[in-house]
Amino acid sequence: MAKKVVASLQKRGAKDITKAIKMVRSEKTGSYVFREEILNKDNVKAFLAKK
Repeated sequence: MAKKVVASLQKRGAKDITKAIKMVRSEKTGSYVFREEILNKDNVKAFLAKK
């Protein structure tokens, strides 16, 4: 599925968009969950810094 997302972003010419993946610990179960978002390059550091 990730291949389709990356390919579609490159076709549109959106060089400023990045897919960020962050591992977060779930409060309910205590296990780790991966959170994915497609962001502008400017917002990646803020996404990774927040809890």
